Amino acid sequence: MELRWLGRTGIRVSSLCLGCMMFGGKTTPENSADIIDRALDSGINFLDTANVYNAGRSEEATGEALKRNGKRQQVILATKAWNRMGPGPNDMGSSRRHIIEQCEASLRRLQTDYIDLFQLHRPQPNIPIDETLRALDDLVRSGKVRYIGTSTFAAWQLVESLWASKELGLNRFVCEQPPYNVLDRRIERELIPMAQTYGFGIIPWSPLAGGLLTGKYERDAPPPDDSRFAAMVQDTPVAENYRQRWTDASFDVVDGLRPLAEAKGVPLSQFALAWVMAQPGVTSAIIGPRTMDQLEDNLKAAEIDITDADRAAVDALVPPGGMVSPFYEARFGPHPHRW
Repeated sequence: MELRWLGRTGIRVSSLCLGCMMFGGKTTPENSADIIDRALDSGINFLDTANVYNAGRSEEATGEALKRNGKRQQVILATKAWNRMGPGPNDMGSSRRHIIEQCEASLRRLQTDYIDLFQLHRPQPNIPIDETLRALDDLVRSGKVRYIGTSTFAAWQLVESLWASKELGLNRFVCEQPPYNVLDRRIERELIPMAQTYGFGIIPWSPLAGGLLTGKYERDAPPPDDSRFAAMVQDTPVAENYRQRWTDASFDVVDGLRPLAEAKGVPLSQFALAWVMAQPGVTSAIIGPRTMDQLEDNLKAAEIDITDADRAAVDALVPPGGMVSPFYEARFGPHPHRW
């Protein structure tokens, strides 16, 4: 497994990051521990979870697995905070109160006294970035957090954070975790060039587009009941996200990718994941296996060589910076100042 520098930090992480979103939920704690053990044995040293995954149970399962195998010190352990964790008005967001409270809760669930990478799960423009950075800086100075990062921020929001960190003498963000896959390449427009200019690591989530790039879905057939896209038939806010991604244009791209994968003698999932890993500016692609078989499939992507001809063929399907299925969506605009 290739090791890459995490942005401008002095640590190296594996080119695949084990995403733990399924752990403690659809994947039992016991199976989660087995998947973590196999991932570490394969050379992965980077684990990513979040407080909101399965209402904290993902962190609990991850922490218990690392306690069982005794390999906490060998792992770069990342988690996130921002999402709602209770019914109260202050139980979510980027406020100082919530960030510090959730860091303490994550430390307990993960059974560790420090978090290698603590990330904001989403931007929140109505809270001044300096309030959030001051809280995160205190966590770093206290030794509870080693590095800080973000997820699904716009390029301008990260540059604003750099200005605030420099102006106020605070620890800066070292990496960004955006959605990135063949179906949505919009981070190539500004985010990737910004990251390369200012030394941000890029840790893409959903490199397989929530499963659309595995080839398991059919254009004219409903998604399997146990699949992620089964949620699109529900009457929930997140269902609309899935419906917007389930498009003819998406399946046209999948159809165009199949012969590229077949020419290499590999499954579509491995080709799509290898493409993300090989893209300029990418540090580590996050995989989110639910089963051991899915993990084994993902691991083989690290062995695939993506050539210039492969890149050109993908560019013909979705141009650089283009999008046929929306994943890169967040609160990217400014918020009317209330301070």
